Formats: sequence, structure tokens, C-alpha cells
Amino acid sequence: MADPDAGWSLPAWTYSDPEFFAVERARIFRPAWQIVAHESDIPNPGDFQTLDYIGESVIVLRGDDGAVRAFTNVCRHRGARIVDGTSGCAHKLVCPYHGWTYETDGRLSGVPMKASYGDGFALADHGLSPVAVENWQGFLFVRLADDGGPSVAEMMAPHAAEIAPYRFADLRALGRVTLRPRAVNWKIIGDNYSDGLHITVAHPGLKRLMGDGYGVAASPHADRMWGPIVERPSPNLSERAYQHFLPPVPHLPPERQRLWTYYKLWPNFAFDIYPDQVDFMAWLPVSPTQTLIREISYALPDARREMRAARYLNWRINRQVNAEDTDLVARVQAGMASQSFTVGPLSEQEVALRHFCGRVRDVIPQARLHHAPGTGWSKV
Repeated sequence: MADPDAGWSLPAWTYSDPEFFAVERARIFRPAWQIVAHESDIPNPGDFQTLDYIGESVIVLRGDDGAVRAFTNVCRHRGARIVDGTSGCAHKLVCPYHGWTYETDGRLSGVPMKASYGDGFALADHGLSPVAVENWQGFLFVRLADDGGPSVAEMMAPHAAEIAPYRFADLRALGRVTLRPRAVNWKIIGDNYSDGLHITVAHPGLKRLMGDGYGVAASPHADRMWGPIVERPSPNLSERAYQHFLPPVPHLPPERQRLWTYYKLWPNFAFDIYPDQVDFMAWLPVSPTQTLIREISYALPDARREMRAARYLNWRINRQVNAEDTDLVARVQAGMASQSFTVGPLSEQEVALRHFCGRVRDVIPQARLHHAPGTGWSKV
């Protein structure tokens, strides 16, 4: 049966309501895969990366045996955070509160005054709490809860052949993780990412680079957007220089030599795949109207001057795009506060937005209501 709401956006109240946000955290984000790092970011035993989101801190750690594992960054004694910072190296994890010590495989190996905890106390019962981790094409993902949903590999299966030539497993970080706070609901950032209709209106640089070639398609777990770089030189200096300097990439087929491709995965992260580099971006919910964008770029080693120039120019071009998007999402969050707005009609061309809204309504049926229900609806 056709969904009667298929042609409509999510209602405005779902972009600011604290109770709806709490349900999203439980039903959407705890079972969702979140990207942490590339395996090359933790090459040696004891190397770790952390990810903080929805009130949890997760540590992804390479063990002494070379295996990559993930745990909540929480001591099993009194709940203290164990490690600080976004990355580091620790051959043993020692809680700074009482000195409980854990091995790189999560085992509890040392407790001061162990005998004082009684005869029934066993180290084996109090190891770090494990978190599911998946290595997909060299990228490391974690998931707090398993609801039976697909793996990242299964989510990206329809696009596996397209991605294979980019050699994701061989990528290396171009810099450090960048964190950008935004005073908007997380869904607004995702909506904007999947929205192809605004490219011509709000991103003149992308329009100059891609002409009318920008496209959008939706699949069950991943949206795909793409745009070929046109041959006609752009009147903009950075864009024209990018068109000029972008060198041939030996490992890419001809049709991908000058193609920008974007993949957005449910619910809140994306890969931007260029011939010269690959960027990832996740938009992590902080509150109903606060989101933290987390992003980093990766690339294959390439010392050519032309490639260095192309990567720099890519950054300049997309810095302008990000500035334009920052203004757009702020405008939407402000407009959502108006009592005059409930839901908006979606074009048949807005396939990715339609798909996303449908998934949210499936997970949280109250998202079909045009106005917020009374307080406590999530407990009924």
C-alpha cells in the first residue's frame, strides 16, 4: 500500500522536540554504524582512536595481537572515563581514578587491593564492555546496539563495483579530524546533503563545475549523488585551476577520471569521493538543535605537483560550498520555529529526501503527526 505521507517532508516539530530527539538516540543512533577512523590511523599495538556521541565514548584499539577491537571508554569499577583525547597509544589502559588496569584486548588484569573485593571477585568478570566493530574497505565503524540491521558492507553492496577502483584500504589521512559545531538539528544537515535541487540555486561553483550533470539516486541504505567535471573552463580562478591541474589517475577507469561522487549512508555519515581524494563526514547529534560535524580527508600517496595542487584547490572549492551550506541549514532551522510551517511537499526528484523521511517514519511512527503530541508520548 502506498505511503500517504511519501510526498511530504518530516514535520517541523521533529527538528527541535526534546522527546523526539531522545527517541532518535535510542531507536536510530544506538543501532547505527558510526565511522571512527581508517585502520591506517592505528597501525601499531596500543594505538587507539575515540569517538564520543549520544552520551557514549567508544575507544577503537589495536591489540597486542594486531586485532582491532572496540570498547566503551568506561572503567568497570566506578564508571570513570579511562582515556582522554581523540587518539593516542596505550599498551595498558589504566583508569586514572583508582588504577584499575586493562589489557589491549579489554581484559581486566590489575586491581589495587584486589583481596578487599571479596573471595567472589574475579578479574575475568570485569573486562571492558565490548562494542561491535566492522572493518569495511579499511574504514573502522562501531555500533552500540545490534537491531539486526545490515553491516556496512551490506549497506554499500550496490555500490561495491564503483568504489573498488579507489583502493580505500590503501588510503592515508591527509590531515587531522576537524570538528565543526552547528546550531541545527542533525536531520537538517543530512537533508541538505541529499538535496540535489538546491545545487543550481545555492552552489554556483558546483553549477559551474558540473553544468547540468548533477544527479541523485536512492537505494535502501545508501543514497548516491554524482557530478562530472565539465571541460568548459570555469570563470572562477580556483575552479578553473582545478580543472587544469587535476592529473590522470592511473587506477581509475576513464569514466571516473573527472567524476565527483557522494554516498550518504543511513542515518548520518557520508563519503565524498573525488579522483584526487576521499573525504568522510559524519553529523553527530548533540541536542535537538545542536550537531557536531566530524570530517577528515584521505588520499593515496601521490607526490606529483599537479595532484598536490588539485587537492589544495579541491579544499578551496569545497570550503566555499561548506560556507554556503552553513548559511542554508541555519536558515532552515530558524524557519522551522515558525508556527506557520508544518510539513512541505517533496518533488518526485527529491528521491533521497523521500527515502530518508520514510525511514524515519517507519522507525518512529509519531513522525507522521503534523503537530507534536502531548508530553510523554514515547512512553505510551
